[in-house]
Amino acid sequence: MAALIDAIDVKRKMSFEYENVPFCCLEAEISTPTARGGQTLVRLRMRNMLTRAVFDKTFKASDKFKEPDLQTVGASYLYSDGDGSYFMDQESFETLVLSNEMVGDAVDFLVEGILIQIDKYNGNPIGLQLPIHVELSVAQTEPAVRGDTASGGVTKPAKLETGVEIRVPSFIKEGEKIKVNTETREFAGRA
Repeated sequence: MAALIDAIDVKRKMSFEYENVPFCCLEAEISTPTARGGQTLVRLRMRNMLTRAVFDKTFKASDKFKEPDLQTVGASYLYSDGDGSYFMDQESFETLVLSNEMVGDAVDFLVEGILIQIDKYNGNPIGLQLPIHVELSVAQTEPAVRGDTASGGVTKPAKLETGVEIRVPSFIKEGEKIKVNTETREFAGRA
C-alpha cells in the first residue's frame, strides 16, 4: 500500500499522485484563513509528468494524495529516429524508448553516450532529466574579430554538434569542446 501525503505537506519538487496521474509540485502556497472555522487551503502549481502540462489547483489542507510508483534509473543515450529516442538502462542493459514528445527540446543536448536519468512510472519510461551541464563540440562559428577578444562581454553565435545554436564568447573556436547549461541554454565554460 502506497503511503498517503497530506496536501499541506506537499513541497516544491515533490511528486504525488492525483486522479491516478503522477504530478510534480513546482510551487506550494498555503493560505490560512483569519476567521475561526475557516479552512486552510493549499494552492499547488503542478506539472503532469505524463503530458508535461502545468496548471494551478487549490486543495483543502486535509486532502490526501497517494505516493506515485516513480523510479529514476541511469541511462545512456544511443540514438534518435522518427519513432523516438533510444537509451540503454545502465543496470539492466535493456533498451528504453522515449517518444519525441517525452524527450521534447532535451534532444538539443543529447550526444551518443551521454548519461542521463530516466523517470519511470509503474515501470514505463515517461521522461528524462538532463545533467545541469553537458559538454558539446562547437560545429560552426565565426572566427574572432581582432580586438574583440580583450573585452570579455563580446559574444557570437555558435552552432553545436547537436544542431542547437547558442551565444559563446568571441574567443571560442570551431571544434572546441564547451560546457552548456541545460536549464538556461547558455555557455558555461570550456570543457
